Amino acid sequence: MLETTGPSTQSLGQAQNRSLSKIGARDVRYTVTSLLNYFFNFLPDFCNLRTILTHKMITKITCRLGSCVSTVACRTTQVRRFLHGAYFRIQPSVQEALMEGRPVVALESTIITHGMAYPQNLSMAREVEKIVTTNGAVPATIGILRGQIHVGLTDEELQFLASSKNVVKVSRRDLPYVLSQGLSGGTTVSGTMIAAHKAGICVFVTGGIGGVHRGGENTLDVSADLTELGRTPVAVVSAGVKSILDIGRTLEYLETQGVCVAAFGESREFPAFFSRQSGFKAPYHVQDEEEAAKLIASALGLGLSSGVLIAVPCPQERAASGQVIEEAIQQALGEARSKGITGKELTPFMLQKINELTDGKSLDSNLALIKNNARVGSCIAVALSKLQKATRKGNLPRQEDTTPPQPVVIGGINVDFIAKAQNSVILGGGQTNAGRVRRTFGGVGRNLADCLSRLGLTPLFLSAMGKDEHSESILHYCHHMDMSAILQLERKSTATYCAVITSAGELSVGLGDMDIHHQITEQYVSQFKENLCQAPLVCVDGNVPLSTIQYICQLAREHQLAVCYEPTDENKASKPFLSDSWKALTYISPNLQELRAINRTLGNPLPAELPSRLEDVIKTAMALARPLLAHLCCVVVTLGAHGVLLCGKSLGGSISLRPAAHEQPAAASLCATHYPAIHISREEIVNVSGAGDSLMAGILAGMLANHDTDTCVRMGLLAASLSLRSYEPISPEISTATVSWQQVQGKTWPAAKVWKMD
Repeated sequence: MLETTGPSTQSLGQAQNRSLSKIGARDVRYTVTSLLNYFFNFLPDFCNLRTILTHKMITKITCRLGSCVSTVACRTTQVRRFLHGAYFRIQPSVQEALMEGRPVVALESTIITHGMAYPQNLSMAREVEKIVTTNGAVPATIGILRGQIHVGLTDEELQFLASSKNVVKVSRRDLPYVLSQGLSGGTTVSGTMIAAHKAGICVFVTGGIGGVHRGGENTLDVSADLTELGRTPVAVVSAGVKSILDIGRTLEYLETQGVCVAAFGESREFPAFFSRQSGFKAPYHVQDEEEAAKLIASALGLGLSSGVLIAVPCPQERAASGQVIEEAIQQALGEARSKGITGKELTPFMLQKINELTDGKSLDSNLALIKNNARVGSCIAVALSKLQKATRKGNLPRQEDTTPPQPVVIGGINVDFIAKAQNSVILGGGQTNAGRVRRTFGGVGRNLADCLSRLGLTPLFLSAMGKDEHSESILHYCHHMDMSAILQLERKSTATYCAVITSAGELSVGLGDMDIHHQITEQYVSQFKENLCQAPLVCVDGNVPLSTIQYICQLAREHQLAVCYEPTDENKASKPFLSDSWKALTYISPNLQELRAINRTLGNPLPAELPSRLEDVIKTAMALARPLLAHLCCVVVTLGAHGVLLCGKSLGGSISLRPAAHEQPAAASLCATHYPAIHISREEIVNVSGAGDSLMAGILAGMLANHDTDTCVRMGLLAASLSLRSYEPISPEISTATVSWQQVQGKTWPAAKVWKMD
């Protein structure tokens, strides 16, 4: 079965008939949730209650093409939306843990890319992640792959970073260049803290932080780790600072930056990386993970925007002799000076040289302290998570969320390859025909989410795609959308559609690989039950498996959700109607062929053939829609070049899109309203594949803004007309400026005609 985001199986002209389609939403009361609970769960640095009540805002960071957009969302939305777009990706296991409030530990990747040789670096990284897991937390190794920051790495990605030769060491200053050039690299303490903070990860484990280099009073060589600790609220668990540095001046610099530093364990002695003693005392001291968690919670709760350094000494049995290490350091420093090694190349050189000079003892200590830090950091993260959960269970005043929750769109993503012949006759026999081939990104669900995002709604989009060359292109193209919940599957192919079109616009042949849509399972979708139950509208397309559609319908029945079903094509249209599930739907948006298929499935009378004259088409559509209105709020029949026919209950002279009207049969009568399409000449039509989805999204945007039905439909028609003129399925010209109430009011529209259906 082919996805209808490509041209229809008849012609582009008939595809236009299908394209002017869709409807979608209702006005529902938003579920009142505890805004403060969400803050305490994932934004502990905002947990000063007085500040929250004073400013009345939620801050959510969305990295999209370098701009930060401040929006408001519930706790799961905050986690999913901060890492979408071309620059960030979050691993599903990490995302799920953050959404559920489970402890997560961030891990750096410079130690993998620049700290140790392959394959020892890979085995170390795997073992550290295992230690984090064993101690009850979720590991999130952070690195950069092909210009994208990954929060959480797969084993394959770990291997890539561990074995690659030309990866970059990435600190704060390096991030813009590395991302813009599509490079790969290991994140330093500074770079890792930035990504961890944006993800809502409070605890970060590393070996040792950077600091003031020896002679730094002359060279001004000070690690960016220190300034990052002064401005990024993340708790860093390390074995102090690397002993190759000037530890005394480093502690002074941390004080200047306002960083709270505490030694962990029995002693207040500040550790010196390989050694347990540095000769300096830490400003503060915490005995165990519970005390450390309280310290971190206090720092975050004050909203100081600075980090905390927990200094953990290397295990006694594996610590190196301070004198031996110091002698090796002095020799390595002399060699570095003679070779002119400075800047970010200095630390890797020093560590390698010291390892050589100590016959591997420093490396043994390094491995031991990293593993120990992972154990301690995980225990601290677990204790902090418990403390935060206990705080959330306290008697906190409740506050209404003044911003509507996200709509949810569930459906397919496609990569479409459209080949249009230049000549009127396509030659067979394996000959090459002149023409133009374009790649676009489609899928009914993707198109809906794309257009809604351009209209300012940014729905949560649930879909599946492979982890292949197509998926990277999709994520880059869809940077303006919330793609963070997308299921990416190894060894699966992203859905593709290929169409060969004649010069006259007729479809010659179409091929589709859509198997991955079967992975949009009930189990996957149910992970987002909280979002679904709070959503003002849920949209489902016909690509979704039957069991998933039935699950959504069951939720709709239990929680009085508004659900719009987009049939997608004639073969998929009847999925909800194979059982009584369809009775929980609020809206459907079929064309005449799909409406006939639905009635065939229900065993209702069918016309002998479908008419072509507008008057007969409307009469047939009303007859086929009539039995569905016993349960549905509205049936929107798309009539292509003839426009749109809305069938439902009429209140005050127009079809109501409000479910409340459907529940008051005595106050309303069944009517059908026909809206003519915006005229577009054949020469202006460039691509019909997403016009119908644009129409639906425009209607949804109008409905969610509480506009009247006429305005909603005409916003949809405006969006559709823009997409018909665009090479992309969803026109980049669609925005809140081009599709709006003001645009509708400023345009002269043909009159809508109303028929009674009773």
